[in-house]
Amino acid sequence: MIVRILGEGQFELDQAHARRLDELDSALVEAVEGDDDRAFEEALAELIAEVKRAGRALPPDYLGPSDMTVPAPGSTRLEVRSLLSDDGSVPD
Repeated sequence: MIVRILGEGQFELDQAHARRLDELDSALVEAVEGDDDRAFEEALAELIAEVKRAGRALPPDYLGPSDMTVPAPGSTRLEVRSLLSDDGSVPD
């Protein structure tokens, strides 16, 4: 699976990591919807760290589609709220 971290590039991860990424993404969405800045910051940091830990960075010129898009490090809860689509995920 391919995960894009906005502003940082794309990472390739084994499909085996999909469940964990979904859990972390759900925690991020829950923090956004709950207006919890602290939980949001922790969830975003953990999600980004997991992608980088488990993934392999793709070349900067790779232009393939992403299966998941993660907000940029340093994004605010309000910025991410504006990015969320109707289904609760960040659009690709």
